[in-house]
Amino acid sequence: MLAAVRSVTASRTPGARRLVDAVLLAYPRAPADRPRELSRFLVSAPAVTVRRAVIRRRLVAPTRVVRMRWGAPALGDLSELAGFLGLDDGALDWFADRREINRHARDERLRHYRYVWRPHRLIEAPKPRMRALQRQVLDRILSVVPVHDGVHGFVPGRGTHSFARAHAGRPVLISLDLRAFFSSITAARIYGLFRGIGYPEPVAHALTALTTTRTPAPVLRSAPDPYLAALLRRPHLPQGAPTSPALANLCAFRLDRRLSGLAGRFGVAYARYADDLAFSGALDTTRIDRLVTLAGEIAHEEGFRVHPGKTRVRRQSQRQLLTGLVVNTGPAGPREEYDRLRAVLHDAATHGLAEANRDGHPDFAAHLAGRVAWMSQGRPARAAKLGELLARALATP
Repeated sequence: MLAAVRSVTASRTPGARRLVDAVLLAYPRAPADRPRELSRFLVSAPAVTVRRAVIRRRLVAPTRVVRMRWGAPALGDLSELAGFLGLDDGALDWFADRREINRHARDERLRHYRYVWRPHRLIEAPKPRMRALQRQVLDRILSVVPVHDGVHGFVPGRGTHSFARAHAGRPVLISLDLRAFFSSITAARIYGLFRGIGYPEPVAHALTALTTTRTPAPVLRSAPDPYLAALLRRPHLPQGAPTSPALANLCAFRLDRRLSGLAGRFGVAYARYADDLAFSGALDTTRIDRLVTLAGEIAHEEGFRVHPGKTRVRRQSQRQLLTGLVVNTGPAGPREEYDRLRAVLHDAATHGLAEANRDGHPDFAAHLAGRVAWMSQGRPARAAKLGELLARALATP
C-alpha cells in the first residue's frame, strides 16, 4: 500500500505511513466494492500532507462483489451490468441518463418516459426499451429479495383478496392512505437497497438511475399541488415503471416491520396493499385515536405521509371496505357491483358482446372473464351464477 501511495504521488510523500495505517484500521478487509466511500475517507483522513501531494497518475481497478444476499446475480462492475442487460457501455450510460437528458430535453423523443396526469398523481410510463430493461431488473434481481409478510400488493400469490381476508370479520377496521407513495421514495433509498443486496457502488448507482427519474419542468407545471411537484422534482420512483411496486415494497420493509410491531402492541392485525394501510381488531375510541396517531408518526419517520383526509374507521355495524371488497364477514365484492356485472353479462348473452361493450374495451371477453373471477373468488354461489352467464355471453354470436 505504501508503494501504491508513492506511485500515484511523489516518491517520498510525507505522511504516507500514517495514511496507510489509518486505512488499515478503518478497513481490515479491502473495500473492493466501495470506491466512493474509500475516496471520501482518504479526503477526510488525518494525513493532511498526503492530501496536499501532487497526483502523478491514477490507479484504476474494477470493483467486485464482496457478498451477495438472497442469491441475486453477482455484477461486479458496470461492464458486467451492461452485459447482464444486453447493452454496451454507451447504451447503459444513455438509459441511466447520467447527464439528465431526459429531464432537460424539450423533444419528447429524447425522453425515456411518457407523462400523463391523473387526479392527484402522475403516470410516468417508460418507453418500450426502458421498460424492457426495468423488467429484467425486476425479474432477475428484485424478485429474489423477500418482502414483509404483511405486504399483499404486487406480490406473487397475494392480492386484494388476501389483503382483505386478513381483516375479515373484525369488530373495528382502520384504514389509512399514504400520500404520494411512489414519488415519496427517493433515489437515495433505492441506492441503499441495491447496496444492501450486495452490489458495488458503481453498479448500485447505475441500477438506481435505471429505476428512478426526475420529472421534467414543463410536466411539473400541471402538478395539482406544490407538495407533489416538490417530490417529483427530485429523483424518485416513477409510477408506471414495472420495477416501482417491487422497489416500493422493499423500501417500505422497515415501515411494515414497525407498523406490524405497533399492531402487536395494540393486539390487532396489520397489513398493507401498496399505499393502503389497514389495522383491525377490538379497540375502543381512545385506543383507535392513539393507534392512528402513532401510525402517522411512524410513517413520517420512515419518509412517508398519511393522507389526513383518507383515514377511515368502520365498525361491524357499518360496511367495512378494503380495496373495493366488503370484509364484514368474508371478502366479497359489493352487492351493487355484483348486480351490475350480472346485468352486463345478461345484456351480452342477449344481444352479443359487441352490443354490450359500451365502454369500448379492446378485449371485452377477457375483461368480463377477469371481472367474473374477481367477483367470484371465495364465493361458490356467485361463481356458479356468473360462470353460467359468462358462458352464455361468450356463446352468443
